[in-house]
This record gives sequence, C-alpha cells and structure tokens, in this order.
Amino acid sequence: MRRFTLGILTAALVLGSHTPALAGNGPAYRDAWRPVKVRVADLLSRMTLDEKIGQMTQAERLGIKAPGDVTKGMLGSLLSGGSSQPTPNNAVTWADMYDDFQKEALATRLGIPLIYGVDAVHGHNGLYGATVFPHNIGLGATRDPSLVKKIGRATAEEVSGTGIDWNFAPCLCVARNDRWGRTYESFGEVPEIASAMTTAIDGMQGRSLSAPGSVLATAKHYIGDGGTTGGDDQGETDISEAELRAVHLPPFREAVRRGVGSVMISYSSWNGLKMHAGSYLINDVLKGELGFSGIVISDYNGIDQIDRQPGFTPAEVTASINAGIDMVMVPFEYQKFMDTLKAEVLAGRVTQARIDDANKRILTKKFELGLFERPLTDRRFLETVGSDEHRALARQAVRESQVLLKNENRVLPLDKSRNRIFVAGKSADDIGNQSGGWTVGWQGKSGPVTEGTTILQGIRHTAKPSSTVTFDKDANGIDKSYDVAVAVIGETPYAEGRGDKPEGMGLDAEDLATLKRLQDSGVPTVVVLVSGRPLDIARQLPEWDGLIASWLPGSEGQGVADVLFGDYNPTGKLPVTWMRSADQQPINVGDGKSGLFPFGFGLRYRHGW
Repeated sequence: MRRFTLGILTAALVLGSHTPALAGNGPAYRDAWRPVKVRVADLLSRMTLDEKIGQMTQAERLGIKAPGDVTKGMLGSLLSGGSSQPTPNNAVTWADMYDDFQKEALATRLGIPLIYGVDAVHGHNGLYGATVFPHNIGLGATRDPSLVKKIGRATAEEVSGTGIDWNFAPCLCVARNDRWGRTYESFGEVPEIASAMTTAIDGMQGRSLSAPGSVLATAKHYIGDGGTTGGDDQGETDISEAELRAVHLPPFREAVRRGVGSVMISYSSWNGLKMHAGSYLINDVLKGELGFSGIVISDYNGIDQIDRQPGFTPAEVTASINAGIDMVMVPFEYQKFMDTLKAEVLAGRVTQARIDDANKRILTKKFELGLFERPLTDRRFLETVGSDEHRALARQAVRESQVLLKNENRVLPLDKSRNRIFVAGKSADDIGNQSGGWTVGWQGKSGPVTEGTTILQGIRHTAKPSSTVTFDKDANGIDKSYDVAVAVIGETPYAEGRGDKPEGMGLDAEDLATLKRLQDSGVPTVVVLVSGRPLDIARQLPEWDGLIASWLPGSEGQGVADVLFGDYNPTGKLPVTWMRSADQQPINVGDGKSGLFPFGFGLRYRHGW
C-alpha cells in the first residue's frame, strides 16, 4: 500500500474540500446549499479542457506509479480491478488506500474529489473477510426481490466502509446460452427475473446517494452480452432489434426507472458493431428513449476492441466518446488516453459540447454522492464488514437459492439424529469452490480464500451428537454401514473468458470417480451440485437419490445444510432451463425444446417429514 505525506498545502486543501461552504461564501460549486445543477454549471465554467478530460478518465490503482500522479493527471476516477487489492487485504487498509488517493485528488487546483469503483458483484467480494453472497444465478432462483434489495444495502455498507463509492453491479444480462462463462452473473434466462431484481439498485443507492452507506450502482453490461452466438464471451449478438428489445433491454429500462447512477457498456457486438462504438443504442436508445441521465462508463480497456486490434487508436477514442461513453476505463494507459482525447477535441473530431455533457453527468453524481462535503471514508461502516447481521442475511439467501431437483424415496431431508452420514466431493470443504469467481481475485480460486462456513462445516454443525459425519474428499472408506452419502461436487472457480464452455459441459473426472465409489458402496446418495450454471448430468442422474442445485452459495455454507436437514423447506425455482445434453444449447423457455428440468422447476419437501 502506498503511503506518503502530501504537505501543508495539501492538508489545507483537503480540509477546505470537506467543509461545506456557507451561502455566498466562495465559489458556488463549494456551496452545499445550492442546487446540484447550479454547482455543476459553476464548476464546469471554471474547468480547463485538461481538467474536463481528467474527469472522463478512470485508471486502475495499480497504474498509479508514484505519489502525486493523481494530482498531476487531474484524474476523475480510479478503480480496483478484480485482482487489485491492497496488502494486507483488510478493511482498514482499503479505507487508508482510498483516503490517500482521495487526498491527492483534493490537492488539484479545483479540489474535485475522486469517485472510486469496484466490482462488488456478490458482496464486497475483493475484500478478505467480507460477506460473500450467492452469485446472481442463485439469487434468481429465490425469486425474492425484497431479499435482493437487502443484499444490495448490505453490500453497499461494506463497500462504503472501505471508502469505495461506486459499485459495478448489478449485472442485468439475460443469459441465453449456458456455455457462456458469465452465466452465473445473470439472474436468469428471461428478462422478467433480471427486471425484478433491479431492487438491488434501490439497496445500493439508498433513499438518496448522499445518505450514509449509499454507493453508486451500475447496470451492466449494456446490451446483449448474454445473447452472443455460442455463448462466446465478448462475442457477436446476431439478433434482430426486436429480439434485442424484447429480451435484453427490459432490465435496463427498469434500472433507469429506478434511477441507477451509471451504466457500463458491453464488450460484445450487436450485428457486427462493437457496443463501445454503438451510438444508436447508447445515445438514441439509452440516453434518449430511456432518458438515462447518469454516467455511461466503458468496460476495462473496452475501447481497445472497437477495431478488433490490441491497443486503442485516436479513431477508437473518438468513436467511443461520440457514441456516448462519458468515462473511459483505461487502467494503465490513462495518460495516452487523455493526450489522445485532447488532440481529437482540438482537431474538431470530438466537440466541446460532448465533453461538457460527459462532465455534467460525472460531476452531478459526485455532488449527489456528497463527495465534495464528505470525500473521505465514513469509517462507521467498517464494523459492518462480515458482520453477524450480514452473514445471517447471506445464510437466508443461500437457503432460498437452493433448488431441489430430485428426491427419490424421500431421501431428504436428512435425519439429524442417529444417522451415519458420509460426505464426499471436492467442494464439500472448500469455500473457494462454493464462492466461485470474483472472490478475492478476478477468476477466484479453490481453497480457503476468505472467511465463512463450508458446506461440510454446516453439516457437522447441524447433525446432532448422536449422528456420525465422516468426510473424505474422494469418497475413500465408504461402506454399507452408512445411511446416506452427500456428494458436494461441481465446477471450480472461473470468470469471464476462461469460463466459456464451447465443448462439453459435464462433470470432471474427479467428480465422476468420487461418484463411482459412492455408487459402488450401494449407499443412497444425495448430490449437492455447486456450479455457476446447469451441467450435463442426464447420464448420471438415475444413479442419484437426491439432487440439489446449490449454484455458488458464497461464504455461508450453513444455508445449504439448513436445507439438507429440513430446517428450511426448499423454495428455490430454476431461473434457467436445465438441458438434457450440452447439444441442446442454447435452450430457453418457449423455444420448443424439452429440457431435463423445465424453467421454474423446483420441488419442496412434503409436510410431516
């Protein structure tokens, strides 16, 4: 983590920056009592072109190489990418890091504060010890918008407690092909679910952006990223405008209606045109037709891809800004971007009016967030990180997300008493596997990546002392003396790109070997499938007595155990159609294909168990 002294001048500027000016005292933009529109206009009138371009630039914090770079560059925004955490990775170091960078921004001529973004897509997932909620596919299975709103609020509090004021969530993609590696970031295969779950925005942004614990939310990725051919990440969405509007636009329409503060553009293309250059869909549809007045931000190095060649060019910079992108995420080449954009403005290829419009949108959100009055971390929210209250909420979300798909001979719920239970599988005692990608690292990883309760720990905690719980990851030692076996298997962590499955979508060799040992023992077997999407399991399903789609439950594995033992009667419903084989992809409700389990399917336990 960077630590340095900014000097007496900086200290004075910082103090002045978060002390509200009295009416008529100093410049109008410093006057907290004036309307935001007046403050924005006043500040904009004082800004040079360089300062305006700085506001339109978002750099990765790892790209800041020396003290004073934020001040020198007059940068408007920073982000921490999925694997960009301070060392040590705890809430206090995050807050200290944020405050150090913010003080640099406040040392600029006009003292315009930074806005700092992270991908807190299932809790403040980059922070070790934060509450990790189920990924969106599991939340879609709950069909519970009020729960999602509470999760949005809890996430905002933990994010806010570390200083961060901008969350790149929720993802409102409608996943139409489960081969896509971001399927778990989707609430489901129909727009109605994602539209309903825009309540996450209400939770994150609170009653007002200036309220304590509120953060700016982001609807992403606009538009059509879940509809690419073959489920190819960042690929081609080759569909009609009518289908784009019917399937992929409704969640964004609802997000705008709820006042979402920002929208992130998709890497994908629509009928051959990269969305980062898609003026019609950004300027005409999003900003015009839908009336979106917030910040349109690019994805990470997203403008580089417009000409499908590495690195960005002046033409790409101009195309993206003229297409309606207000802030550009240029993690490491931010100075090159600023120089290029300035040259394009001076050459007349980007108008001053377009630069001013982008700045109005950015500055409006900064004023609405109260950053000019309270630029530093509100450390009252540090205590919410991984709090008992938030973990209880996550446990409830896990309970509601479990989908019971098979229950032969009422093998479930498990008996807590006088029961010999054998637990196996690579994900039974692995919090990294059960949390998935975007967990203390972009792609996630197996192992003890964060704090929480594994599914095995939940089972052991729930079973009574009169029961025996034996665990072997590979199912070695299972015999007929056991009453039931629980196999916790599925996918290991991944995120975009690496998660794409253009070929097979079945269980891996390790899982199949574990299942074979359980099957050979003759013990009734319940499978808990930990995965970011449906898997190709039709051949193995007849061998299983019970099956629960657990999705990626996050840090609170106790919620899975609550369902296994019947402390919670499963209520989850499939947010996607479960394929009979990978060859059926894409398969979606209404397309005439017969799945292994239909969209909306989910069993419950019978009364009186």
